[in-house]
Amino acid sequence: MTAVTDEDQGNDSGTRKADGRWDDGLIARRAAAAATRGTAEPVPRAPADDEPDPQVEAYAPADGPLPTRLDALRELVGLSRARLDRDTLAEAGRVLDEAAARQRLSSRHTVIAVAGATGSGKSTLFNALAGATISDTGLRRPTTSQPIACSWTDGAAGLLDRLAVPGRLRRRPHPGPAAFDEALQGLVLVDLPDHDSAATEHRAQVDRVLALVDAVIWVVDPEKYADAALHERYLRPLAGHAEVTFVVLNQTDRLPGEAADLVLDDLRRLLDEDGIALGEHGEPGATVMSLSALTGDGVPELRELLGRFVQDRTAATRRLSADVDAAAARLRPVYVADGRAGLGERARDAFTDRLAEAVGAAAAGQAAEREWRRNASRACGTPWLRLWRWYENRGLPGRLDRMGQALTPPEEELTARQRVEQAVRTVADDAAEGLPGPWAQAVREAAFSGAEGLPEALDDLAVGAGAPGAGKRGGETEMETETGRDTGAGAQPGGARPAKPPRPKWWPVAVLAQASMTLLQIFGGLWLVGQIVGVLEPGLVTPALIMLAGVVGGPLVEWACAAAIRGPARRYGQDAERRLREAAAGCGRARVLDPVAAELARYREVRERYVTVTKFSTTGR
Repeated sequence: MTAVTDEDQGNDSGTRKADGRWDDGLIARRAAAAATRGTAEPVPRAPADDEPDPQVEAYAPADGPLPTRLDALRELVGLSRARLDRDTLAEAGRVLDEAAARQRLSSRHTVIAVAGATGSGKSTLFNALAGATISDTGLRRPTTSQPIACSWTDGAAGLLDRLAVPGRLRRRPHPGPAAFDEALQGLVLVDLPDHDSAATEHRAQVDRVLALVDAVIWVVDPEKYADAALHERYLRPLAGHAEVTFVVLNQTDRLPGEAADLVLDDLRRLLDEDGIALGEHGEPGATVMSLSALTGDGVPELRELLGRFVQDRTAATRRLSADVDAAAARLRPVYVADGRAGLGERARDAFTDRLAEAVGAAAAGQAAEREWRRNASRACGTPWLRLWRWYENRGLPGRLDRMGQALTPPEEELTARQRVEQAVRTVADDAAEGLPGPWAQAVREAAFSGAEGLPEALDDLAVGAGAPGAGKRGGETEMETETGRDTGAGAQPGGARPAKPPRPKWWPVAVLAQASMTLLQIFGGLWLVGQIVGVLEPGLVTPALIMLAGVVGGPLVEWACAAAIRGPARRYGQDAERRLREAAAGCGRARVLDPVAAELARYREVRERYVTVTKFSTTGR
């Protein structure tokens, strides 16, 4: 059961001391001061009801990195709300809220909590520092059931309200050396319940207050200084707060000889294993010392250390900086990538290659080249050869339905779609590689969301360009392409006949030459026929030579034209492939790469904020 003290019962009228005198706070202190000190020293008093409230100095941290870090953390949380769940950002939000609340309060005061286990003597140390019996001590446990505060100066009401310390448990030091110690002016000392109390509400109060105070004095005794509950629940998680931590080994009067030094060395070893930096040889870190609150041995040294600590007036800033460090350490897994985040040119080119393959850009270029050659063959070829090709092709089975249209085979559409999906998955995986989990998921979602409708858009491009495969109109096959039914790279959307490839300026000359060779053949043939039938005078040499010149000259002209168009045809096909490739790349860039790049830019932005938060870390985290 919880032992409730007289103070806990709300006995505002005062408490009876061991000598029978009543100590009712201000009146008793005035009387004691008048009896023992006369009027030589001033007696602290509370302001009257008609007096104005004491001026409280607002929190004004020195110029340093803390405001910048807090602003960066605030921006970081704001930018991440759409990508990270609320629980992940909860601690950072709490740190921002507590920092704002602390900065609205007095910077002249330093709030230090005295924490410890049951029987460690923390209340005895609290009373020794205050110079009076403020917190009850005794054999019945737990003795302290609620936080009790002792403030050396006025103006700490807001800080104690923040700690939820009730007014009846707010005290002032007993008039004496402790109360008038200039170094302690501004100190607010808070005695906490036992952190290992059997009462769960006591432990909850300890956890709540420890998250709000500027510094903490951990009081341990020779029996429980290695308690796992203390090290695992408090010291180890708060290792980053070493600069605002005091660890005091109490009850050294119970240790004989050099045992106190041995226990103190073992305590330092345990703190080092907890990751707590020890402030030895002037280095920043936790203060570790031994004393006996009962006999007073070592208490003046602790009071002197606290005085320098309080007058430095940086405890609140250092505590907030350590809180920011702890919040940043928790957020590190969701902001720090294993490798260099981004989408390189190689991954972009590979994505473009896969889209070009899916849309049939290479086949479209080859078809355009063949179309060029076929047009040249039609213009420059011998009429007899073209007639023979027509005769061969007229018996081939038709490949169009009666309406002149046919659907692309389903397996070809499925293959093209699968290629597009594979390309999107690959580029999403490349972009998300090395990113923290939430941002990698955001990148993949951006890629897959943008890829919706991409296969259909690419198919429209292929149809507009007359690309074979996925983009063919009417289900044309390679054999139709060779026989003159290929739509070519210049096909128009909607199934219109493609525009013929441009002809070089020398083509009319080649056509005229081929026509001349054909006329020579006809003229020579007719001459020979006339001689055979007797219409013309005999003479086979001349007509035969004329006819032979036409027969040989026609293929020579066709061969020369084929050799001359080889280069232009290749360039025309490459240009058609390039245009379709660029169109597919533009479509993929607008639908997939740009959304992915936007997510990566967002990640880089929050990463810069995170770097700002951790750049001036005081704990090295």
